[in-house]
Amino acid sequence: MNPGTQIIVCCGSGGVGKTTLAAALGLRAAEAGRRVVTLTIDPARRLAQSLGMTELDNTPRPVPGVRGTGELHAMMLDMKRTFDEIVEAHTTPARAAQILANPFYQSLSSSFAGTQEYMAMEKLGQLKASGRFDLIVVDTPPARSALDFLDAPARLARFLDGRFIRTLLVPTGRGYLRVVHAGLQFVTATMTRLLGAALLADVQTFVAAMDTMFGGLRERAEATARLLRTPGTAFVVVAAPEPDALREASYFIERLIEDNLPLAGVVINRLHLSGAPEISAAQARAAAETLDGAADDDTVFAAAVLRTHAQRMEIAAVEHKRLHGFTVAHPRVPVAFAPAFADDIHDVAALRTLGSSIAAGT
Repeated sequence: MNPGTQIIVCCGSGGVGKTTLAAALGLRAAEAGRRVVTLTIDPARRLAQSLGMTELDNTPRPVPGVRGTGELHAMMLDMKRTFDEIVEAHTTPARAAQILANPFYQSLSSSFAGTQEYMAMEKLGQLKASGRFDLIVVDTPPARSALDFLDAPARLARFLDGRFIRTLLVPTGRGYLRVVHAGLQFVTATMTRLLGAALLADVQTFVAAMDTMFGGLRERAEATARLLRTPGTAFVVVAAPEPDALREASYFIERLIEDNLPLAGVVINRLHLSGAPEISAAQARAAAETLDGAADDDTVFAAAVLRTHAQRMEIAAVEHKRLHGFTVAHPRVPVAFAPAFADDIHDVAALRTLGSSIAAGT
């Protein structure tokens, strides 16, 4: 792992082991002596499970069992708590209490479209600015929208510069209102019909209270977006050797290249490998048939092992064909491989094995 890398962003479709891989990368860097935090944006609890921890929250928690002088922390984004922290940190206690109690704010901070992406950018920026960690590993949600947080600054700017917000921020001085009184009355009446008087009042109160904070939100999100385009950032696409997962990986690769984001490579996870690749599937099945009919347990067991090996080799052959097409389509993208494990990963020891496998399977 490049010691100059400060941020790793793992992206990919669901069910490919992306969260587990992010945890393994974080652990490997920590055991190489780095101070690492792994942040999951996905509200599922998979990161905690893979690390053998009972729960994670919006605060970095130390991961036990790390070897060497490095540190590994883990956390799960809580978008509402992050938004609350912004309010509390960038306004007075009285104004913060007013904002936090506002019904529109409570809806916005917990369920409004795009809030998760804004808060992911905010939390990433906070972690980088804190100086506590020299590597941040980000586990994005398992969907094509996983990269939507990259668009958060532009969408936030469009929202803040929109006609709706500008109308709500019209100054209340009497001289000014006389000039725009008729137009403002019309717009307000229209919005009242659409939103209802109570909700409109909540929105107006919220916008007025947040006015001084909006600029800071946008500036920090834009700074984090620039950070993600620097040489110290690496995007890793995670896939499995399945048709749908490889199609999604191609989408992520094309999106990252189109946006001029630093793509480090692809990890093909859960690949079926064999400790005896020189024995073909056909040879293994023929040998198993030869052993059929034997009465002793050792021979029966040997036949079963041979059939299992044959099945694994057949799956591996299909996967190899799929991966050949994928690598031909993306000849300049580095690819690493990680094997399929018999069981789910639930502790640091298994993550350590996975990290070593990735490093050896490049």
